[in-house]
Order: sequence, then C-alpha cells, then structure tokens
Amino acid sequence: MDLEVPPVRVLRIHEMPQVNVFTVKSGEPPSGMGEPTLPPIAPAVANAVFAAIGKRIRRLPIRKEDLTTGG
Repeated sequence: MDLEVPPVRVLRIHEMPQVNVFTVKSGEPPSGMGEPTLPPIAPAVANAVFAAIGKRIRRLPIRKEDLTTGG
C-alpha cells in the first residue's frame, strides 16, 4: 500500500473558533478541568488510523514511517 499523508496545519490562536466554557457548581473538592479530556486523544487518533488504512499503531508519537506498510 502506498500511502501519501497530506500535511495538517495546526490552527493558530487567531484562527480558532470561539469556545464557550461552562462550570457547574458542585459539592465535590476542586480538581483539574481540562486534563480528563487529554488521555483519550492518542488512542482515538490511533483508532482512526486503523479505520482509515487498516494498520494498528502501537507506539507514540505516530510518525509518517508508522503509516506505511514497512514502518
């Protein structure tokens, strides 16, 4: 399989859409708010790669060489 992966440019701060953040009052002790959303990102990307090309990614970071049949 010959795979050509186009480069993906990361948005700059002035290009980002508006994000609305809401907090909910709670009786629970304070804890991190953004951190719980980070751990599932890498497995989700790896699963998307598998869905797209049928190859499992088993290490991070994901490199272009990992997306080819010889990688």
